Formats: sequence, C-alpha cells, structure tokens
Amino acid sequence: MSLVRKKSIEQSIADTDEPEYQLKKRLTALDLTVFGIGVIIGAGIFTLTGRAAKAFAGPGIALSFVLAAVCCALAALCYAEFSSTVPVSGSAYTFSYFSLGEIFAWIIGWDLLLELMLGASVVAQGWSTYAALFLEQIGLGWPESIGPDSSVNVLAMLLVVVLATLATIGIKESMRVNLVLVAIKLFVVLFVIVAGLFYIKGSNLTPFIPPSVPAPSGDVTITTPLFQALFGFTPSTFGVMGLVSGASLVFFAFIGFDVVATTAEEAKNPQRDLPRGIIGSLAICTVLYVAVCLVITGMVKYTDISGEAALAEAFRSVGQGGFATLISAGAVAGLTTVVLTLMIGAARVVFAMSRDHLMPRQLGKVHAKWGTPYRLTIGIGVVVAIVAGVTPIGKLEEMVNIGTLAAFTLVSIAVPLLRKSRPDIKRSFRVPWSPVIPIVAALICLYLMLNLSLETWLRFAIWMAIGFAIYAVYGYRKSRVGIEQKTGEQVQA
Repeated sequence: MSLVRKKSIEQSIADTDEPEYQLKKRLTALDLTVFGIGVIIGAGIFTLTGRAAKAFAGPGIALSFVLAAVCCALAALCYAEFSSTVPVSGSAYTFSYFSLGEIFAWIIGWDLLLELMLGASVVAQGWSTYAALFLEQIGLGWPESIGPDSSVNVLAMLLVVVLATLATIGIKESMRVNLVLVAIKLFVVLFVIVAGLFYIKGSNLTPFIPPSVPAPSGDVTITTPLFQALFGFTPSTFGVMGLVSGASLVFFAFIGFDVVATTAEEAKNPQRDLPRGIIGSLAICTVLYVAVCLVITGMVKYTDISGEAALAEAFRSVGQGGFATLISAGAVAGLTTVVLTLMIGAARVVFAMSRDHLMPRQLGKVHAKWGTPYRLTIGIGVVVAIVAGVTPIGKLEEMVNIGTLAAFTLVSIAVPLLRKSRPDIKRSFRVPWSPVIPIVAALICLYLMLNLSLETWLRFAIWMAIGFAIYAVYGYRKSRVGIEQKTGEQVQA
C-alpha cells in the first residue's frame, strides 16, 4: 500500500452524489465573486497594512502587495483550472489527491486547516480591536478586562460563536448576510480612498522605499527570516529585502481566493463560474489594496502608523474623528465576512477529508434540512473561538501564510503533472503557458516562504509533525482509497 496512492477523478466526482455527503448546489457566479471579495478584503486593509508598513517596508508596502498579488494571481490560474475541471469540495486537498497522491493530499489538507482556522482566529482578533474602538466611539464602550488586550478576548469569541451558528444553518443564508456586509465594506474602502486623497502629504511618501537598516539586535535571532539566516545576510528591515518580507506578511491578505475553490461542489455552474469568481475577486481586491496603501502611508508617516487600527487612526490623526467612527463600523462589517468565509472553507476541507476516511467519517455527515456538514462547522467554531480568545494578537499571521504558501506550491506543481497523466480530461479553463506559469508560481511561493521567520518555520515543523502522526495512526489505516485498493471492493462513504 503506497503513500502516493491516488483517488481517481471519476471517483471524486461520483462521491458528490452520495446522499449522506451531498451538498446543495445553490451558489452563482455573483455569490462566488462576493464570497472571494468578502474574505480577501479584510485583514489586509484593516489590520496588516499599518503593521507591515511600520515594521518592514514603509510606503513601499504598496509594492509588497503587488508582489504578493502576482504570486497569488499565478496560483489562482492553477486553482481555476483544477476547480472548474473537477468541481469537488476540498480545494487543494482534493486536487492533490488525484494528481500527486494521498500523502501529498494529507499534507495540503493539514496545511489548509492551519491556514483557514488560524486565519479565522487572526481576523476575529482584528475584528475585536475595531469593535471595541467602535463601541467606544459611539459611547457604549467594552470592558477592558474581557477586551482585545485582555487574557481572554470575549469579543472575538462571541463573534465566532454567532458566525459558526450562521454557517451551520445554511450556505445560502450565509451568502445573503455576506452580500450585505461586503457592500458595506466596499463602500467604506472606497470612502477611505476618496476622502484620504485630500490629506496626503508628499513628504510622508518620501523615501518611498526606506533605506535598509540592520535589525535591532544585528544578529540572527528566532525572528530573522529564514532566507537571511541560511545565506548569511545581515538581518535587516526596509530596503528591497523589507519589501519581500512585507510581501510575505501581507500575503495573508490574499488567501480568500483559494477559499472560493472549497465551495466548488455547491456551485450551480462550476465550469463557468469558478474561474470568474476566483480571478475576478483577486483582481478587484488587488487594485483596492494598493490604493489604500498609498493613501494611508501618504496621510501618516510610516513610522507613526498604528499597528492595530491603521485606517481609523490615520483619520483621527488628521482631526477627522467622525470618519474614524465610520471606518471602524466598516471594519467591523468587513472583518465579519472574512471570519465567516474562512470557517466555511475550513469545514469544507475537513468534510472532503472525512468523506475519504482520512478523518473520522461521522464528522462529515450533512444535515438533512440545512444541507451543511453541521458537526464539522460546530467543532471548527469551537476551536477557532478558543484560539481567538486566548492567543496574543499578532502571533498567528505568519503561521497562516506558511500553510497557505505550502498549499499553493503543491497545487502549482500538480497542474503540469495532471496534464501529463490525464490529458483526456476536459478542462473548461486552462492555465496559459503551462508548465512555465505553474513552475514560476511554485518558485515564487517557495521564495516567500523562505522570507518568513525561523520562529514560524519551527512552529510549522511542529504542526506538520502532529499531522504526520495523525495520518500514521489513523488516516493511513482507515483510508477509503487504501482499503478499496487492498480489497478490490468499493467502500461506502
């Protein structure tokens, strides 16, 4: 029994018709695009922009977003080909199962859990910061003892509980709420861009790329990027290396488009709508990100930018407290959609893994009325709430990024491999200039991974060790594909 045993494409598609694991096909191209925008626009604008500009790149953080967007765009093409060809839940996990083999599918599935669950926790923490600020601005306030800076962030936990309940009730109901909140968020983002133009000072944008400076210690530490440590570069911030480090951090802001692929099984016309949803949402959000970066770093000198509520504090600093209240309200709405979308994505990944018996099969059962994997959604909500409530703010972003980049790398590699092994499969969307673009996408993702800190790589190694242990003890022995290949008999999902 091989670690690289593969699940056939035909079997993956056939699994979607099994009654106990059948999701309702209710999502349109508009739903998918809004879904993508809903998760992409959020943490990158409302929380990471200020932090990355202040610590790594200055006004050049706009270029960091462009670099991260180019990487994502190349990976997005690969995702679009896979998801439109085989519209099955699980995103990169499912794609790798039939193209690379089971062990790679497990690695990606485990990485996606890291990305989506930690991502939801990070954004819930960012949401709590803006929510507390908004409540203060309208005169209600929130007790500091259970606020964002306390040992137990009750605000973040309450958000996760409410959204987990909504996601359990139904995907379409979740999308309706998502649509309203995304409209509010887009209005606020456009308002920030237009209103902020009147407060930009050219001096704040100079120098656009601050000169490189040595890291505070001057020596390699656990926070030094792995690339600098491996090749003997003096640890530094700003300059060209600062742009790359900034891109590695703000990469977190673009993870939404791959979440669209996790809902492939619930799309009405996946062959047409999934590529539109994935690529369209990424393009729209990139333009908005760059514009906001230029406005914020033009309003406030990058050394003085707030690391937690950059947009609201930028307007407060120029005497527009009323604008800050509006932005805080938009951030509360905007970050809500991100948390909701990430939790839905996480549930769909584990759903696919449980249907393959790599996770306990009972977890993936779909509710007869709601048509959602309710057990998984509730369980993931509990985990996300706990992590968001007790983990210090700012400690999770890079962990999300490394899991995402690892998944992107393997998906990019899988495209030319599947082209070679299964040229007979009809592809509604094809990555242009393959295998060049998939290879370039994989190399860029690897390079960005190398620019994450040693601390992040250590935590990632521990996470992967836990994953391999679970696979060895449970997944490998219970695997539906493995048992079918061994016995020659089909195993019921």
